[in-house]
Amino acid sequence: MHDYTWQSIYFSYLLFVILVGGAAFFFFRSLKDGYLGANSEDPKYQMLRDDNEPDPNPKGAQPRGGDRNEQ
Repeated sequence: MHDYTWQSIYFSYLLFVILVGGAAFFFFRSLKDGYLGANSEDPKYQMLRDDNEPDPNPKGAQPRGGDRNEQ
C-alpha cells in the first residue's frame, strides 16, 4: 500500500507558490508601469470623452471627483 499524501501536499504548495508569485509579479509590475498612480484613471476619462470635445484634463491635471453627484 502506497501513501500518496506527500505528493498531493507538494503539488498544492507548488501551485500556491506559482499563483502567489504570479500575482505579486503583476502587482509590482503595475506599480512600476504607473497603473496605480495619481493619473491612473485618465484612460477612462479619455474613453468616455467624445472625439470632437476638447481635453478637459490637460497633462498633469487631476480629474474632478464630484461630477456624478452634481446635477
